Amino acid sequence: MANSKYEYVRFFEQPDNLLPNTWIVVRIDGRSFTKFAKKYNFGKPNDRRALDLMNESAKSVMKELPDIVVAYGVSDEYSFVFHKSCTLFERRKSKLVSTIVSTFSAYYIHHWLSFFPSSPLEPPLPTFDGRAVVYPSLQNLRDYMSWRQVDCHVNNLYNTTFWALIKKGGLDNEDAERELAGTLAKDKNEILFSRFGINYNNEPEIFRKGSVVFRSYPTPTPPPKSTAESLTPSSLLATVLADLNLPNFPNNPSFNTKSSAPPPPTSRDFPPACPAPLEPTEKQGDIPGAPAPSTSPSAPIPSVAGVEGNEHEAETPAPSKTAAQKDLKRRQRARIVVEHVDIIGSAFWEERAWILTGRTP
Repeated sequence: MANSKYEYVRFFEQPDNLLPNTWIVVRIDGRSFTKFAKKYNFGKPNDRRALDLMNESAKSVMKELPDIVVAYGVSDEYSFVFHKSCTLFERRKSKLVSTIVSTFSAYYIHHWLSFFPSSPLEPPLPTFDGRAVVYPSLQNLRDYMSWRQVDCHVNNLYNTTFWALIKKGGLDNEDAERELAGTLAKDKNEILFSRFGINYNNEPEIFRKGSVVFRSYPTPTPPPKSTAESLTPSSLLATVLADLNLPNFPNNPSFNTKSSAPPPPTSRDFPPACPAPLEPTEKQGDIPGAPAPSTSPSAPIPSVAGVEGNEHEAETPAPSKTAAQKDLKRRQRARIVVEHVDIIGSAFWEERAWILTGRTP
């Protein structure tokens, strides 16, 4: 930056680096999407084309930014998660939020015609706003992801029932709102099933559970065992001796492995001057100064950082520069997938441990 008398103005910029060693979540939301959805005739209560467009845009953002470890989307919102060790843009909040928002908006417009080929975009174009929140612990992050998925279920159940009352029940918006006021989940399920024959559990999972975007890595296959490794000790011995071309093997008495053991030595086998071996008179625990053998169970192995239940999330040493570059290249080559699964339980996270550890498998 050139030195000039005007350079002082840069001191008005305030630092906005997010707290280190915390999980960063950047959540974006569609701006004025109620009007936008009405303008382009989005289906109610869900438009699969619009959801697939959101997912494709999120995949494109993850391709552009390998530092994102996982993303979760529902309706017109998406949450992008950066690992607690992330140093992208020196963790500057404004840079992270503006990059996610602008990249997502650009790809949303770019992919639009692939999902709405007969409805070209016209101004005002779709845009998104964003915010960044940091979470200090893994439990906080898991609770945030669970909160968003629970919100997806609650909103979708309400909207499914609301639009069933309008489209199939003949009610207007105000009457449908009054009928659903104060109802519980079981009441909405009963309305759907008893009046309209709709089993909510049979609704598409993308509507009920939202979308999870993450990197998938191929499972390494173990190398085949060699011939020697696949043999048992007895068969291995038989193979070796057979290779020696011994006569009448395995009936050769010289190599009868089942022959009786030789008789124990007698006193005549020892020289007269050799004294008999002495029996030990002390055990390890009786020797002065020697520690007694431990009878307590072994100490538990410390859990790896990122594993559920590790309250303090033990830190793993930072990788070397070379290792970090190799890890980045693996993330760039990884396949980005979209699944509609439960992320409240632990199964999803345990089966894909690399998401929370931040290290590629």
